[in-house]
Amino acid sequence: MPELIRFHLDENANNAIADGLRRRSIDVTTSVKANLISATDNQQLAFAHSEGRVIFTQDRDFLGLHYSGAEHSGIIYVIKGSRTTGEILRGLVLVWEVLTPEDMIGNLEYL
Repeated sequence: MPELIRFHLDENANNAIADGLRRRSIDVTTSVKANLISATDNQQLAFAHSEGRVIFTQDRDFLGLHYSGAEHSGIIYVIKGSRTTGEILRGLVLVWEVLTPEDMIGNLEYL
């Protein structure tokens, strides 16, 4: 069985997204569960990378981290307010279904 993407949702992500992923048996952590509330973006990204997790965010600052060459296991970004919770959830599930963790290393995907 191929390895599956595991997600980390930063503190700006709606808890309903994490709940929806868990209902589909998709491995996900959140800033709250990882004790990362008020952590810097660099700390969030470092945590996700150390765990081999793709980070989902609506924070534009992560785009800057990506383009500055920061190491990461993948970033999925959506402009805040541009998608409903259901649309975000469907997008993350699609990524989980078609991409591998290896596909995401160092890559940025837009929803």
